[in-house]
Amino acid sequence: MSTVTAIVDLDIEGPTISRHLYGHFAEHLGRCIYGGFWVGEDSTIPNEGGIRLDVVQALRALNIPNLRWPGGCFADEYHWKDGIGPRDRRPRMVNTHWGDVEENNHFGTHEFMALCELLGTEPYISGNVGSGTVQEMSEWVEYLTRDGDSPMARLRRANGRDQPWHVKFWGIGNETWGCGGNMRAEYSADLARQYATYCRDHGDNKLYRIASGAAGDDYKWTRTLMEQINCFGCVATPRTFFQAISVHHYTMTGTWESKGSATGFDTEGYYRTMASAQQIDRILTGHSTVMDIYDPGRKVGLVLDEWGTWWDVEPGTNPGFLFQQNTMRDALVASTHFDIFHKHAARLYMANIAQTVNVLQAMILTDGDALVLTPTYHVFEMNKGHQDATSLAVHLRTEDARRRVGDAELDTLSASASIKDGAVLISVSNLDAEEPVEVTLDLRGGAVGEPTARLLTADRLQVHNSPDSPEAVVPRPFDGVKPTGQGLVLTLPPHSFVTVQAPVARAH
Repeated sequence: MSTVTAIVDLDIEGPTISRHLYGHFAEHLGRCIYGGFWVGEDSTIPNEGGIRLDVVQALRALNIPNLRWPGGCFADEYHWKDGIGPRDRRPRMVNTHWGDVEENNHFGTHEFMALCELLGTEPYISGNVGSGTVQEMSEWVEYLTRDGDSPMARLRRANGRDQPWHVKFWGIGNETWGCGGNMRAEYSADLARQYATYCRDHGDNKLYRIASGAAGDDYKWTRTLMEQINCFGCVATPRTFFQAISVHHYTMTGTWESKGSATGFDTEGYYRTMASAQQIDRILTGHSTVMDIYDPGRKVGLVLDEWGTWWDVEPGTNPGFLFQQNTMRDALVASTHFDIFHKHAARLYMANIAQTVNVLQAMILTDGDALVLTPTYHVFEMNKGHQDATSLAVHLRTEDARRRVGDAELDTLSASASIKDGAVLISVSNLDAEEPVEVTLDLRGGAVGEPTARLLTADRLQVHNSPDSPEAVVPRPFDGVKPTGQGLVLTLPPHSFVTVQAPVARAH
């Protein structure tokens, strides 16, 4: 059994962990919208206005801060006016990106906004730059957010909504380097300036415009975008064409054509997955470093609005629907990502897991009227206390908690901490597949009261929840936290995630 010391200074506060790092993503893809969020008003599944209520109830328990929609790749072939007005009169289209199936547009702008209101979350709309027009996106902003008398405000009222909505977050395109237009960075950056110019602030609705950014470690793309708003090394405040830039990165271990099974993997495959997951630290560091040159005051946000695991689809399902199971391995990918997100809280403003229901690393899987909460869902729920909390640096002494994975060095212990409302929340993941780890939490600058802890693990990494076994992986109370002269000590089982919460009395 390895031993690790984690030093946490309770009285040295870091940047705030934006709640938006716990954001979500819902694309018109597979069964995410239809059968996931939307069942229609005539469904026997309990719903409100066609929106599935058991999904809403489950997500409200996560305090989800934002929901990105309608894509993804779908966003750049979606024309929003096709999704308003009486549903039986809405034109149909073919979803060429995902399964080549017909889209009836029954779930459109009003339905999405109703969903956000039920969830108590902020909408994040991804606009169509790939096949749309500047006017189209400008009018969508007006339709949603303008009060008073204007063409789009009148159209909104004709469709049953008198008052405008508050919609802060707007994506200026999606993956313009790929499915969003196969553009060069320079051309995409010019379009970002142009589209952002005509996405207006109406009344007190102030937009947070997010320019379509890089894939993975394409730092040149980020540099090209940053050059649009400031010059190299200048200290002046950047121009405000857009308030953030995005980046996308998925955790994969195989090839694009053969990504590997979501459930049929061995220990070696697990370790390669965890080494891949930890690469997000290097990627975020690279983009942040480029941004610091043009924006040393960190006024411009970095948004990781697509992340998560990507495996081969489950056998017998439509390959274009991206339906995969979700195991303890996926949960540890999520917990590791959050530790890294917290570390980058000074620049990273938002992150959106792909995707919320029935697609990729989902929170929820539905099958008819059955609903399953995945292991990843439980990581979000256990970690929700970090939202809008003050980050605390965690210094790990992990000399004997490392292993070589190919050319990479994998830290087999991951941790982060925050403080809010007089309590500290510490998240710890033991990534060792087979061995427990003893962790000493060396808590300095304050005294902690009685801790409470929860544990998420399973007897095998491949264990997952299903309609027949919905609680195979669920959090349980953990009584293995003991006070010591240094703070607390706990022994984590193999492949496990633990959260520890305790009241704090700071030193004076």
